[in-house]
Amino acid sequence: MKADYDLIVVGSGAAGLACAITAKKRGLDVVVLEKEPVFGGTTALSGGVLWIPLSHHGRKQNPADSVEAVRTYMQAETGRFYDDEAVKCFIENGPKMVDFFERQTEMQFIPTLYPDYHPTAPGGADIGRSILAAPYDIRGLGKDMVRLKPPLRTITFIGMMFNSSNADLKHFFRATKSLASFVYVAKRLASHLKELAVYRRAVQVTSGNALAARLAKSALDLRIPILTNTAVERVLIDGEHAVGVLASGTNGEQRFSSRHGVVLAAGGFPHDLKRIAKAYPHVQRGHQHLSPTPKGNTGDGVNMAEAIGGVVDIRFQEPAAWMPVTRVDFGKGEVGVFPHLLDRYKPGVIGVLASGRRFTNESNSYHDVGAAMAKACAGVDETAMWLVCDKAALSKYGLGYVKPAPMPIGGLVRNGYLVEGRTLAELAARAGIDAAGLEQTVRDYNRDAVRGEDPAFGRGSNSFNRYLADPEQKPNPCVAPIEQGPFYAVKLVMGDLGTFDGITTSVVGEVLRRDGTPIGGLYAVGNDRASIMGGNYPGAGITHGPNMTFAYVTAHHIADRAGAKGAEARQVTRERLPV
Repeated sequence: MKADYDLIVVGSGAAGLACAITAKKRGLDVVVLEKEPVFGGTTALSGGVLWIPLSHHGRKQNPADSVEAVRTYMQAETGRFYDDEAVKCFIENGPKMVDFFERQTEMQFIPTLYPDYHPTAPGGADIGRSILAAPYDIRGLGKDMVRLKPPLRTITFIGMMFNSSNADLKHFFRATKSLASFVYVAKRLASHLKELAVYRRAVQVTSGNALAARLAKSALDLRIPILTNTAVERVLIDGEHAVGVLASGTNGEQRFSSRHGVVLAAGGFPHDLKRIAKAYPHVQRGHQHLSPTPKGNTGDGVNMAEAIGGVVDIRFQEPAAWMPVTRVDFGKGEVGVFPHLLDRYKPGVIGVLASGRRFTNESNSYHDVGAAMAKACAGVDETAMWLVCDKAALSKYGLGYVKPAPMPIGGLVRNGYLVEGRTLAELAARAGIDAAGLEQTVRDYNRDAVRGEDPAFGRGSNSFNRYLADPEQKPNPCVAPIEQGPFYAVKLVMGDLGTFDGITTSVVGEVLRRDGTPIGGLYAVGNDRASIMGGNYPGAGITHGPNMTFAYVTAHHIADRAGAKGAEARQVTRERLPV
Protein backbone atom coordinates (compact mmCIF):
# COMPACT_ATOMS: atom_id res chain seq x y z
CA MET A 1 0.00 0.00 0.00
CA LYS A 2 1.24 3.49 -0.88
CA ALA A 3 2.28 5.47 2.21
CA ASP A 4 3.88 8.64 0.81
CA TYR A 5 1.65 11.66 0.04
CA ASP A 6 1.73 15.43 -0.28
CA LEU A 7 -1.07 15.82 2.27
CA ILE A 8 -2.70 13.58 4.88
CA VAL A 9 -6.24 14.34 6.06
CA VAL A 10 -7.39 12.63 9.27
CA GLY A 11 -11.17 12.25 9.17
CA SER A 12 -13.83 11.84 6.48
CA GLY A 13 -16.57 14.29 7.47
CA ALA A 14 -17.49 17.34 5.39
CA ALA A 15 -14.50 19.42 6.46
CA GLY A 16 -11.95 16.68 5.90
CA LEU A 17 -13.33 15.75 2.49
CA ALA A 18 -13.69 19.40 1.45
CA CYS A 19 -10.05 20.04 2.38
CA ALA A 20 -8.87 16.93 0.52
CA ILE A 21 -10.86 17.75 -2.64
CA THR A 22 -9.66 21.35 -2.76
CA ALA A 23 -6.04 20.33 -2.25
CA LYS A 24 -6.32 17.66 -4.94
CA LYS A 25 -7.75 20.20 -7.36
CA ARG A 26 -4.68 22.31 -6.64
CA GLY A 27 -2.46 19.42 -7.71
CA LEU A 28 -1.54 17.84 -4.39
CA ASP A 29 -1.46 14.07 -3.83
CA VAL A 30 -3.89 13.51 -0.94
CA VAL A 31 -5.06 10.62 1.24
CA VAL A 32 -7.96 10.56 3.72
CA LEU A 33 -7.64 8.31 6.78
CA GLU A 34 -10.80 7.29 8.66
CA LYS A 35 -10.83 5.18 11.84
CA GLU A 36 -14.37 3.83 11.37
CA PRO A 37 -15.33 1.17 8.80
CA VAL A 38 -17.56 3.76 7.10
CA PHE A 39 -16.92 7.30 5.87
CA GLY A 40 -18.95 10.45 6.42
CA GLY A 41 -18.44 11.12 10.12
CA THR A 42 -20.89 13.36 11.97
CA THR A 43 -21.82 14.88 8.61
CA ALA A 44 -23.62 11.71 7.52
CA LEU A 45 -25.88 11.90 10.59
CA SER A 46 -26.57 15.63 10.36
CA GLY A 47 -29.15 17.86 8.72
CA GLY A 48 -26.70 18.71 5.93
CA VAL A 49 -27.36 22.46 6.14
CA LEU A 50 -24.63 25.08 5.60
CA TRP A 51 -24.83 28.67 6.88
CA ILE A 52 -23.20 30.58 4.02
CA PRO A 53 -24.36 34.20 3.92
CA LEU A 54 -24.30 35.95 0.54
CA SER A 55 -24.04 32.81 -1.59
CA HIS A 56 -25.58 33.04 -5.04
CA HIS A 57 -28.54 31.04 -3.69
CA GLY A 58 -29.06 33.44 -0.81
CA ARG A 59 -28.68 36.58 -2.91
CA LYS A 60 -31.64 35.47 -5.01
CA GLN A 61 -33.76 34.99 -1.89
CA ASN A 62 -32.57 38.07 -0.02
CA PRO A 63 -30.91 40.60 -2.35
CA ALA A 64 -30.89 43.20 0.43
CA ASP A 65 -28.50 41.15 2.59
CA SER A 66 -25.02 42.64 2.92
CA VAL A 67 -21.52 42.08 4.24
CA GLU A 68 -22.14 44.70 6.91
CA ALA A 69 -25.36 43.00 8.07
CA VAL A 70 -23.61 39.63 8.35
CA ARG A 71 -20.69 41.13 10.26
CA THR A 72 -23.08 42.95 12.58
CA TYR A 73 -24.99 39.74 13.25
CA MET A 74 -21.85 37.70 13.90
CA GLN A 75 -20.51 40.37 16.22
CA ALA A 76 -23.78 40.38 18.17
CA GLU A 77 -23.81 36.59 18.34
CA THR A 78 -20.18 35.89 19.22
CA GLY A 79 -19.67 38.73 21.69
CA ARG A 80 -16.19 38.83 23.20
CA PHE A 81 -15.08 35.95 20.94
CA TYR A 82 -15.66 37.97 17.78
CA ASP A 83 -12.60 37.62 15.51
CA ASP A 84 -12.77 40.25 12.78
CA GLU A 85 -9.98 38.67 10.72
CA ALA A 86 -11.65 35.26 10.73
CA VAL A 87 -15.11 36.71 10.06
CA LYS A 88 -13.83 38.66 7.04
CA CYS A 89 -12.22 35.50 5.71
CA PHE A 90 -15.41 33.48 6.20
CA ILE A 91 -17.71 36.03 4.57
CA GLU A 92 -15.39 36.43 1.59
CA ASN A 93 -14.65 32.76 1.02
CA GLY A 94 -17.96 31.09 1.90
CA PRO A 95 -19.65 32.00 -1.40
CA LYS A 96 -16.45 31.17 -3.30
CA MET A 97 -16.36 27.75 -1.66
CA VAL A 98 -19.96 27.09 -2.73
CA ASP A 99 -19.24 28.17 -6.30
CA PHE A 100 -16.11 26.02 -6.46
CA PHE A 101 -17.79 22.84 -5.26
CA GLU A 102 -20.87 23.29 -7.44
CA ARG A 103 -18.74 24.02 -10.50
CA GLN A 104 -15.90 21.54 -9.99
CA THR A 105 -17.44 18.55 -8.16
CA GLU A 106 -20.52 16.40 -7.66
CA MET A 107 -21.62 18.76 -4.87
CA GLN A 108 -24.86 20.64 -5.43
CA PHE A 109 -26.79 22.82 -3.00
CA ILE A 110 -30.38 24.02 -2.82
CA PRO A 111 -31.75 27.06 -0.98
CA THR A 112 -33.79 26.68 2.20
CA LEU A 113 -36.39 28.87 3.86
CA TYR A 114 -34.58 28.86 7.22
CA PRO A 115 -34.46 32.17 9.08
CA ASP A 116 -31.46 32.89 11.27
CA TYR A 117 -32.03 31.45 14.74
CA HIS A 118 -32.12 34.99 16.20
CA PRO A 119 -33.63 36.91 13.28
CA THR A 120 -34.54 39.97 15.35
CA ALA A 121 -30.96 40.46 16.59
CA PRO A 122 -28.91 43.22 14.93
CA GLY A 123 -28.05 42.06 11.41
CA GLY A 124 -30.31 39.00 11.60
CA ALA A 125 -32.15 37.76 8.51
CA ASP A 126 -35.46 36.03 7.90
CA ILE A 127 -34.20 34.11 4.86
CA GLY A 128 -31.26 33.57 2.53
CA ARG A 129 -28.29 32.42 4.61
CA SER A 130 -28.77 28.66 4.94
CA ILE A 131 -28.36 26.22 2.05
CA LEU A 132 -28.79 22.46 1.94
CA ALA A 133 -27.09 19.58 0.16
CA ALA A 134 -29.26 18.46 -2.74
CA PRO A 135 -30.69 14.91 -2.47
CA TYR A 136 -28.50 12.20 -3.96
CA ASP A 137 -28.81 8.68 -5.32
CA ILE A 138 -25.97 6.85 -3.56
CA ARG A 139 -25.81 4.24 -6.28
CA GLY A 140 -23.50 6.83 -7.80
CA LEU A 141 -20.89 5.66 -5.28
CA GLY A 142 -20.79 2.24 -6.92
CA LYS A 143 -19.08 -0.39 -4.79
CA ASP A 144 -18.30 2.26 -2.16
CA MET A 145 -22.00 2.72 -1.39
CA VAL A 146 -21.69 0.21 1.43
CA ARG A 147 -18.99 2.35 3.04
CA LEU A 148 -21.22 5.42 3.41
CA LYS A 149 -22.22 5.87 7.04
CA PRO A 150 -25.99 5.27 7.37
CA PRO A 151 -28.21 8.08 8.69
CA LEU A 152 -29.17 8.25 12.35
CA ARG A 153 -31.64 5.42 12.85
CA THR A 154 -33.85 7.30 15.28
CA ILE A 155 -34.76 10.06 12.80
CA THR A 156 -35.62 7.80 9.88
CA PHE A 157 -38.83 5.87 9.24
CA ILE A 158 -37.86 2.28 8.40
CA GLY A 159 -34.64 3.78 7.09
CA MET A 160 -36.30 6.48 4.98
CA MET A 161 -34.91 10.01 5.31
CA PHE A 162 -36.71 13.35 5.40
CA ASN A 163 -35.75 16.99 4.98
CA SER A 164 -37.21 19.18 7.71
CA SER A 165 -36.47 22.25 5.59
CA ASN A 166 -38.88 21.53 2.75
CA ALA A 167 -42.38 20.18 2.09
CA ASP A 168 -41.27 16.53 2.31
CA LEU A 169 -42.01 16.03 6.00
CA LYS A 170 -45.18 18.11 5.85
CA HIS A 171 -46.73 15.55 3.49
CA PHE A 172 -46.20 12.83 6.10
CA PHE A 173 -47.88 14.93 8.79
CA ARG A 174 -50.84 15.49 6.46
CA ALA A 175 -51.09 12.02 4.91
CA THR A 176 -54.40 11.20 6.65
CA LYS A 177 -55.91 14.62 5.92
CA SER A 178 -54.96 15.38 2.31
CA LEU A 179 -55.34 13.21 -0.79
CA ALA A 180 -52.33 14.88 -2.43
CA SER A 181 -50.19 14.17 0.65
CA PHE A 182 -51.49 10.60 0.86
CA VAL A 183 -50.48 9.97 -2.76
CA TYR A 184 -47.09 11.58 -2.18
CA VAL A 185 -46.44 9.42 0.89
CA ALA A 186 -47.63 6.26 -0.86
CA LYS A 187 -45.22 6.83 -3.74
CA ARG A 188 -42.33 7.57 -1.36
CA LEU A 189 -43.03 4.44 0.67
CA ALA A 190 -43.34 2.23 -2.41
CA SER A 191 -40.03 3.51 -3.79
CA HIS A 192 -38.31 3.14 -0.43
CA LEU A 193 -39.54 -0.42 0.15
CA LYS A 194 -38.19 -1.36 -3.27
CA GLU A 195 -34.81 0.12 -2.33
CA LEU A 196 -34.77 -1.90 0.90
CA ALA A 197 -35.58 -5.09 -0.97
CA VAL A 198 -32.81 -4.57 -3.53
CA TYR A 199 -30.08 -2.72 -1.59
CA ARG A 200 -31.01 -3.28 2.09
CA ARG A 201 -30.81 0.49 2.67
CA ALA A 202 -32.23 3.74 1.32
CA VAL A 203 -30.45 4.85 -1.84
CA GLN A 204 -32.29 8.15 -2.27
CA VAL A 205 -30.69 10.11 0.54
CA THR A 206 -31.13 13.65 1.83
CA SER A 207 -29.69 15.98 4.45
CA GLY A 208 -26.25 15.16 5.86
CA ASN A 209 -26.18 11.76 4.22
CA ALA A 210 -26.47 13.48 0.84
CA LEU A 211 -23.74 15.97 1.79
CA ALA A 212 -21.36 13.20 2.85
CA ALA A 213 -22.21 11.08 -0.20
CA ARG A 214 -21.70 13.91 -2.68
CA LEU A 215 -18.37 14.88 -1.13
CA ALA A 216 -17.19 11.26 -1.02
CA LYS A 217 -18.21 10.74 -4.65
CA SER A 218 -16.25 13.88 -5.59
CA ALA A 219 -13.16 12.67 -3.71
CA LEU A 220 -13.32 9.18 -5.17
CA ASP A 221 -13.78 10.55 -8.69
CA LEU A 222 -10.52 12.45 -8.15
CA ARG A 223 -8.90 9.17 -7.07
CA ILE A 224 -8.36 10.36 -3.52
CA PRO A 225 -8.04 7.20 -1.38
CA ILE A 226 -10.45 7.14 1.58
CA LEU A 227 -8.87 4.49 3.79
CA THR A 228 -11.46 3.33 6.31
CA ASN A 229 -10.58 1.14 9.32
CA THR A 230 -7.40 3.23 9.60
CA ALA A 231 -7.07 4.83 13.03
CA VAL A 232 -4.41 7.52 13.34
CA GLU A 233 -2.63 7.25 16.68
CA ARG A 234 -0.11 10.08 16.58
CA VAL A 235 1.41 12.77 14.39
CA LEU A 236 5.03 12.19 13.41
CA ILE A 237 7.37 15.13 13.96
CA ASP A 238 10.77 15.82 12.42
CA GLY A 239 12.35 18.68 14.31
CA GLU A 240 9.37 21.02 14.75
CA HIS A 241 7.49 20.00 11.62
CA ALA A 242 4.68 17.46 11.11
CA VAL A 243 5.88 14.97 8.50
CA GLY A 244 3.31 12.17 8.72
CA VAL A 245 1.22 9.98 11.00
CA LEU A 246 1.35 6.59 12.63
CA ALA A 247 -1.85 4.61 12.06
CA SER A 248 -3.21 1.17 12.80
CA GLY A 249 -5.75 -0.86 10.91
CA THR A 250 -6.61 -4.25 9.51
CA ASN A 251 -3.04 -4.62 8.21
CA GLY A 252 -1.45 -3.64 11.51
CA GLU A 253 0.63 -0.56 12.21
CA GLN A 254 1.55 1.69 9.28
CA ARG A 255 3.42 4.96 8.83
CA PHE A 256 2.16 7.52 6.33
CA SER A 257 4.54 10.31 5.34
CA SER A 258 3.53 13.74 4.12
CA ARG A 259 5.56 16.32 2.25
CA HIS A 260 3.30 19.30 2.88
CA GLY A 261 1.22 18.69 5.96
CA VAL A 262 -1.21 16.80 8.15
CA VAL A 263 -4.78 18.06 8.53
CA LEU A 264 -6.69 17.04 11.66
CA ALA A 265 -10.43 16.66 10.93
CA ALA A 266 -11.44 13.96 13.41
CA GLY A 267 -14.75 15.41 14.60
CA GLY A 268 -13.99 17.08 17.91
CA PHE A 269 -14.40 15.41 21.31
CA PRO A 270 -18.12 14.67 22.06
CA HIS A 271 -17.24 11.11 23.17
CA ASP A 272 -14.00 11.93 24.99
CA LEU A 273 -15.36 11.21 28.47
CA LYS A 274 -12.45 12.79 30.35
CA ARG A 275 -12.56 16.00 28.36
CA ILE A 276 -16.33 16.50 28.43
CA ALA A 277 -16.27 15.88 32.19
CA LYS A 278 -14.21 19.08 32.40
CA ALA A 279 -15.93 20.99 29.61
CA TYR A 280 -19.67 20.30 30.02
CA PRO A 281 -21.22 21.96 33.11
CA HIS A 282 -23.99 19.40 33.55
CA VAL A 283 -21.49 16.52 33.29
CA GLN A 284 -19.37 18.25 35.94
CA ARG A 285 -22.44 18.00 38.18
CA GLY A 286 -22.66 14.27 37.53
CA HIS A 287 -25.71 14.55 35.28
CA GLN A 288 -26.46 12.38 32.25
CA HIS A 289 -25.29 13.23 28.74
CA LEU A 290 -26.16 11.38 25.53
CA SER A 291 -24.63 12.35 22.20
CA PRO A 292 -26.04 11.15 18.85
CA THR A 293 -22.68 11.90 17.19
CA PRO A 294 -20.50 8.97 16.02
CA LYS A 295 -19.01 7.08 18.96
CA GLY A 296 -15.65 7.24 17.21
CA ASN A 297 -15.46 10.99 17.86
CA THR A 298 -13.31 10.49 20.95
CA GLY A 299 -11.08 13.52 20.62
CA ASP A 300 -8.30 11.88 18.58
CA GLY A 301 -7.44 15.06 16.71
CA VAL A 302 -7.40 17.39 19.71
CA ASN A 303 -5.44 14.87 21.77
CA MET A 304 -2.79 14.43 19.05
CA ALA A 305 -2.46 18.20 18.67
CA GLU A 306 -2.02 18.67 22.41
CA ALA A 307 0.60 15.91 22.54
CA ILE A 308 2.92 17.94 20.30
CA GLY A 309 2.31 21.39 21.71
CA GLY A 310 -1.07 22.45 20.34
CA VAL A 311 -3.55 24.30 22.56
CA VAL A 312 -7.06 23.03 23.35
CA ASP A 313 -8.61 25.40 25.87
CA ILE A 314 -12.16 25.21 27.18
CA ARG A 315 -13.04 28.86 26.59
CA PHE A 316 -16.67 29.09 25.56
CA GLN A 317 -19.55 29.35 28.01
CA GLU A 318 -21.33 26.82 25.81
CA PRO A 319 -18.57 24.40 24.71
CA ALA A 320 -20.83 22.33 22.46
CA ALA A 321 -23.88 22.58 20.22
CA TRP A 322 -26.52 21.51 22.72
CA MET A 323 -29.36 19.23 21.69
CA PRO A 324 -32.04 17.92 24.07
CA VAL A 325 -32.37 14.20 23.36
CA THR A 326 -34.20 11.07 24.45
CA ARG A 327 -32.88 7.56 24.86
CA VAL A 328 -34.63 5.05 22.60
CA ASP A 329 -34.63 1.35 23.45
CA PHE A 330 -34.86 -0.69 20.25
CA GLY A 331 -34.82 -3.98 22.16
CA LYS A 332 -32.30 -6.82 22.18
CA GLY A 333 -29.73 -4.54 23.77
CA GLU A 334 -29.83 -1.92 21.00
CA VAL A 335 -30.15 1.69 22.10
CA GLY A 336 -30.39 4.90 20.07
CA VAL A 337 -30.45 8.63 20.73
CA PHE A 338 -33.27 10.79 19.37
CA PRO A 339 -32.49 14.51 18.83
CA HIS A 340 -35.56 16.68 19.40
CA LEU A 341 -35.44 18.78 16.25
CA LEU A 342 -39.12 19.29 15.44
CA ASP A 343 -41.63 18.48 18.16
CA ARG A 344 -40.82 21.41 20.47
CA TYR A 345 -42.06 23.91 17.89
CA LYS A 346 -45.51 22.40 17.55
CA PRO A 347 -48.62 23.93 19.12
CA GLY A 348 -49.95 22.06 22.14
CA VAL A 349 -46.50 20.84 23.24
CA ILE A 350 -44.76 22.42 26.23
CA GLY A 351 -41.54 21.66 28.11
CA VAL A 352 -41.38 21.48 31.90
CA LEU A 353 -38.85 20.69 34.60
CA ALA A 354 -39.33 18.17 37.40
CA SER A 355 -41.08 20.99 39.28
CA GLY A 356 -43.76 20.99 36.56
CA ARG A 357 -42.84 24.54 35.58
CA ARG A 358 -41.93 25.84 32.13
CA PHE A 359 -38.53 27.50 31.93
CA THR A 360 -38.00 28.75 28.36
CA ASN A 361 -39.51 29.34 24.93
CA GLU A 362 -39.75 25.79 23.63
CA SER A 363 -39.73 27.04 20.02
CA ASN A 364 -36.25 28.51 20.29
CA SER A 365 -33.36 26.61 18.71
CA TYR A 366 -32.26 23.29 20.17
CA HIS A 367 -29.03 24.92 21.35
CA ASP A 368 -30.84 27.73 23.14
CA VAL A 369 -33.31 25.33 24.76
CA GLY A 370 -30.43 23.08 25.82
CA ALA A 371 -28.52 26.00 27.33
CA ALA A 372 -31.63 27.14 29.18
CA MET A 373 -32.23 23.59 30.46
CA ALA A 374 -28.67 23.33 31.78
CA LYS A 375 -29.01 26.67 33.56
CA ALA A 376 -32.44 25.86 35.01
CA CYS A 377 -31.21 22.51 36.35
CA ALA A 378 -28.01 23.81 37.95
CA GLY A 379 -29.29 23.30 41.47
CA VAL A 380 -31.25 20.06 41.09
CA ASP A 381 -30.46 16.35 40.86
CA GLU A 382 -30.52 15.98 37.08
CA THR A 383 -30.43 18.03 33.89
CA ALA A 384 -33.72 17.00 32.33
CA MET A 385 -37.00 18.29 30.95
CA TRP A 386 -40.27 16.68 29.93
CA LEU A 387 -42.24 17.47 26.79
CA VAL A 388 -45.94 17.30 27.60
CA CYS A 389 -48.94 17.24 25.27
CA ASP A 390 -52.48 15.89 24.96
CA LYS A 391 -53.89 13.18 22.73
CA ALA A 392 -54.80 15.60 19.93
CA ALA A 393 -51.25 16.97 19.63
CA LEU A 394 -49.69 13.51 19.86
CA SER A 395 -51.91 12.19 17.09
CA LYS A 396 -51.20 15.16 14.86
CA TYR A 397 -47.46 15.66 15.37
CA GLY A 398 -46.05 12.73 17.29
CA LEU A 399 -43.63 13.33 20.17
CA GLY A 400 -39.95 12.51 19.91
CA TYR A 401 -39.53 8.98 18.56
CA VAL A 402 -43.31 8.49 18.73
CA LYS A 403 -44.80 8.90 15.26
CA PRO A 404 -48.11 10.67 14.50
CA ALA A 405 -51.35 8.73 14.03
CA PRO A 406 -52.13 6.25 12.67
CA MET A 407 -48.82 4.72 13.87
CA PRO A 408 -49.34 2.68 17.07
CA ILE A 409 -47.95 3.93 20.39
CA GLY A 410 -48.52 0.89 22.63
CA GLY A 411 -44.99 -0.50 22.41
CA LEU A 412 -43.41 2.81 23.36
CA VAL A 413 -45.78 3.19 26.31
CA ARG A 414 -44.97 -0.32 27.50
CA ASN A 415 -41.19 0.14 27.30
CA GLY A 416 -41.41 3.43 29.19
CA TYR A 417 -40.33 5.80 26.43
CA LEU A 418 -43.75 7.45 26.29
CA VAL A 419 -45.52 8.14 29.59
CA GLU A 420 -49.34 8.18 29.52
CA GLY A 421 -51.85 9.44 32.07
CA ARG A 422 -55.61 9.84 32.01
CA THR A 423 -55.19 13.07 33.94
CA LEU A 424 -52.32 15.52 34.34
CA ALA A 425 -51.91 14.37 37.95
CA GLU A 426 -51.64 10.74 36.87
CA LEU A 427 -49.17 11.66 34.12
CA ALA A 428 -47.07 13.62 36.59
CA ALA A 429 -46.99 10.75 39.09
CA ARG A 430 -45.87 8.29 36.43
CA ALA A 431 -43.29 10.64 34.91
CA GLY A 432 -41.76 11.86 38.17
CA ILE A 433 -43.03 15.44 37.78
CA ASP A 434 -44.54 17.53 40.57
CA ALA A 435 -48.27 17.14 39.99
CA ALA A 436 -49.40 20.45 41.50
CA GLY A 437 -46.75 22.31 39.54
CA LEU A 438 -47.73 20.69 36.25
CA GLU A 439 -51.44 21.28 36.76
CA GLN A 440 -50.85 24.95 37.59
CA THR A 441 -48.51 25.37 34.62
CA VAL A 442 -51.07 23.95 32.18
CA ARG A 443 -53.83 26.15 33.64
CA ASP A 444 -51.66 29.24 33.28
CA TYR A 445 -50.54 28.26 29.78
CA ASN A 446 -54.05 27.41 28.57
CA ARG A 447 -55.53 30.69 29.77
CA ASP A 448 -53.52 32.54 27.09
CA ALA A 449 -53.05 29.69 24.60
CA VAL A 450 -56.75 29.69 23.66
CA ARG A 451 -56.02 33.11 22.11
CA GLY A 452 -52.74 31.94 20.57
CA GLU A 453 -50.69 33.92 23.08
CA ASP A 454 -47.71 33.06 25.28
CA PRO A 455 -46.90 36.12 27.38
CA ALA A 456 -44.66 34.06 29.69
CA PHE A 457 -42.07 33.12 27.04
CA GLY A 458 -43.18 34.61 23.72
CA ARG A 459 -43.53 31.49 21.59
CA GLY A 460 -44.16 32.33 17.96
CA SER A 461 -42.78 35.85 18.33
CA ASN A 462 -40.19 35.56 15.54
CA SER A 463 -39.83 33.93 12.13
CA PHE A 464 -37.60 31.14 13.38
CA ASN A 465 -40.08 30.11 16.10
CA ARG A 466 -42.75 29.86 13.45
CA TYR A 467 -40.68 28.14 10.75
CA LEU A 468 -41.01 24.58 12.05
CA ALA A 469 -44.41 25.06 13.71
CA ASP A 470 -47.86 24.42 12.19
CA PRO A 471 -48.98 27.19 9.81
CA GLU A 472 -52.54 25.85 9.95
CA GLN A 473 -52.76 26.69 13.65
CA LYS A 474 -54.20 30.19 13.89
CA PRO A 475 -53.41 32.81 15.03
CA ASN A 476 -50.10 31.47 16.42
CA PRO A 477 -48.54 28.42 14.74
CA CYS A 478 -46.58 27.60 17.92
CA VAL A 479 -49.35 27.82 20.52
CA ALA A 480 -52.45 25.74 21.25
CA PRO A 481 -54.03 24.70 24.56
CA ILE A 482 -53.46 21.32 26.20
CA GLU A 483 -57.02 20.22 26.98
CA GLN A 484 -58.26 16.68 26.54
CA GLY A 485 -56.70 13.59 28.07
CA PRO A 486 -55.13 11.19 27.92
CA PHE A 487 -51.95 13.21 28.34
CA TYR A 488 -48.44 12.22 27.33
CA ALA A 489 -44.83 13.02 28.20
CA VAL A 490 -41.31 12.06 27.17
CA LYS A 491 -38.21 12.77 29.25
CA LEU A 492 -35.33 14.65 27.60
CA VAL A 493 -31.74 14.86 28.81
CA MET A 494 -28.83 16.85 27.44
CA GLY A 495 -27.03 15.84 24.29
CA ASP A 496 -24.91 17.59 21.67
CA LEU A 497 -24.38 17.78 17.92
CA GLY A 498 -20.64 18.32 18.28
CA THR A 499 -18.13 20.42 20.18
CA PHE A 500 -17.47 24.15 19.75
CA ASP A 501 -14.26 24.35 21.76
CA GLY A 502 -11.26 22.87 19.99
CA ILE A 503 -7.73 23.40 18.78
CA THR A 504 -6.47 26.98 18.64
CA THR A 505 -5.52 27.83 15.06
CA SER A 506 -4.63 30.73 12.84
CA VAL A 507 -7.28 31.93 10.40
CA VAL A 508 -5.87 29.60 7.73
CA GLY A 509 -5.96 26.61 10.07
CA GLU A 510 -2.36 26.34 11.32
CA VAL A 511 -2.25 24.65 14.74
CA LEU A 512 -0.75 27.15 17.18
CA ARG A 513 1.40 26.70 20.26
CA ARG A 514 0.71 28.56 23.49
CA ASP A 515 3.13 31.30 22.38
CA GLY A 516 1.16 31.79 19.13
CA THR A 517 3.71 30.24 16.78
CA PRO A 518 2.47 27.59 14.33
CA ILE A 519 3.51 23.94 14.47
CA GLY A 520 4.97 23.49 11.01
CA GLY A 521 2.87 21.37 8.68
CA LEU A 522 0.03 20.75 11.19
CA TYR A 523 -3.48 22.04 10.51
CA ALA A 524 -6.96 21.60 11.99
CA VAL A 525 -10.36 21.91 10.32
CA GLY A 526 -13.94 21.00 11.16
CA ASN A 527 -14.91 20.39 14.77
CA ASP A 528 -11.28 19.76 15.70
CA ARG A 529 -10.76 23.51 15.23
CA ALA A 530 -12.30 25.94 17.73
CA SER A 531 -15.55 27.34 16.30
CA ILE A 532 -15.67 30.84 14.84
CA MET A 533 -19.07 31.22 16.53
CA GLY A 534 -17.63 31.42 20.04
CA GLY A 535 -20.01 28.88 21.55
CA ASN A 536 -23.18 30.37 20.11
CA TYR A 537 -25.55 28.97 17.46
CA PRO A 538 -26.74 31.80 15.21
CA GLY A 539 -28.40 29.81 12.43
CA ALA A 540 -29.03 26.53 10.66
CA GLY A 541 -25.75 25.16 9.33
CA ILE A 542 -23.27 27.19 11.41
CA THR A 543 -21.15 24.07 11.80
CA HIS A 544 -20.93 22.83 8.20
CA GLY A 545 -20.83 26.28 6.62
CA PRO A 546 -17.75 27.63 8.42
CA ASN A 547 -16.17 24.16 8.56
CA MET A 548 -16.26 23.64 4.80
CA THR A 549 -15.26 27.25 4.14
CA PHE A 550 -12.18 27.13 6.36
CA ALA A 551 -11.29 23.66 5.04
CA TYR A 552 -11.28 25.24 1.57
CA VAL A 553 -9.14 28.13 2.84
CA THR A 554 -6.73 25.77 4.63
CA ALA A 555 -6.27 23.63 1.52
CA HIS A 556 -5.46 26.68 -0.59
CA HIS A 557 -2.97 27.89 2.02
CA ILE A 558 -1.22 24.50 2.03
CA ALA A 559 -1.14 24.41 -1.76
CA ASP A 560 0.20 27.96 -1.93
CA ARG A 561 3.02 27.08 0.46
CA ALA A 562 3.74 23.95 -1.56
CA GLY A 563 3.91 26.01 -4.74
CA ALA A 564 1.13 23.98 -6.34
CA LYS A 565 -0.57 25.31 -9.44
CA GLY A 566 -4.13 24.50 -10.37
CA ALA A 567 -7.34 25.80 -11.85
CA GLU A 568 -8.39 27.25 -8.50
CA ALA A 569 -5.00 28.75 -7.56
CA ARG A 570 -5.23 31.89 -5.51
CA GLN A 571 -3.67 33.36 -2.40
CA VAL A 572 -5.31 33.31 1.03
CA THR A 573 -2.81 34.00 3.80
CA ARG A 574 -2.78 35.67 7.15
CA GLU A 575 -0.82 38.55 5.63
CA ARG A 576 -3.35 39.28 2.85
CA LEU A 577 -6.90 38.52 3.87
CA PRO A 578 -9.87 39.60 1.79
CA VAL A 579 -11.85 42.52 3.17
